[in-house]
Amino acid sequence: MHRNEQTFEDLKSYFRSHSKIREQRPHVCKVHSVCWNANGCNLASGSFDKTVAVYTLERDRFVKSNVYRGHTGSVDQLCWHKTNPDQFATASGDKTVRIWDIRVGKCVSVTNTKGENINIAWSPDGKTIAVGNKEDLITFIDTRTNKIRVEEPFSFEVNEISWNNTNDLFFLTNGMGCIHILNYPSLEHQMTLKAHPANCICIEFGPTGEFSVLGILMRAYLVFLLGIYFATGSADAQVSLWDANELACLRMISRLEWPVRTISFSHDERLIASASEDLVIDIAYTETGERVTDIHVDASTFTVAWHPKQYLLAYACDEKDVGDRRRDMGNVKIFGFPE
Repeated sequence: MHRNEQTFEDLKSYFRSHSKIREQRPHVCKVHSVCWNANGCNLASGSFDKTVAVYTLERDRFVKSNVYRGHTGSVDQLCWHKTNPDQFATASGDKTVRIWDIRVGKCVSVTNTKGENINIAWSPDGKTIAVGNKEDLITFIDTRTNKIRVEEPFSFEVNEISWNNTNDLFFLTNGMGCIHILNYPSLEHQMTLKAHPANCICIEFGPTGEFSVLGILMRAYLVFLLGIYFATGSADAQVSLWDANELACLRMISRLEWPVRTISFSHDERLIASASEDLVIDIAYTETGERVTDIHVDASTFTVAWHPKQYLLAYACDEKDVGDRRRDMGNVKIFGFPE
């Protein structure tokens, strides 16, 4: 099925036969973050248990391939290099940022930071990692030297951070419902968008802008066909969808009832998944905001991630052990396998 043939009805029909869920239990505590690598062969999950688990995707399942230990605090967020499928970075409460290489199966660099780190982003050009801590300080690390390039404090609550796909703007969401946009690398303030009436929690860019390897003409065609989107999730229980070129809000998705904690675009930007304390993960058709399907869950969901090449959604819930409600399950799940 080609990108321009995937209509709303096509997608609804697709998930009627592709809704099987596979799961693994690699952690003994809550899973904070799940993320796919660039080629979609591997998934990683970071946990409160101070470890990262990496899985290999097979045809109709995924299997745990390695567990990475070294952090002395919770692994609160992780991200893969945008183009190198072998490296990922982790942000931890132990005041370090670590880069890991799955080819050698270990940590290859450690950078000490000033605070307990809670969010992380890897620049599209691969040269910089940005990490935010609980004191709203953003630290920019040069990945070629593993040295801190600059530290930028903010006077407001910073919830999540992201570059745009062209690497020339840096975005922050804050506790007052705003999106702050900085020029990069100068970090000069460019504008502030009032996105929501409540805390703006998460931000995600659609992947369309990363198709530069297909050539300028192909990228122009994709932009014409789909546009380039980014989305934010808020404590007002809404997802706002934005045109990344015009910086204009296109529509709101309002089916959840609790604060939207996590969002993710599918590889073709046709779908956006969002989750919260609601016992459902909403999967919407980006073009209209209509619901394509949903995933019923047993607990709050704080992390979701679409596969970079197919309709497989990884996620983790705040589930408790059935035999001991005081214990976290530490499960990671993938939705979208054929029935």
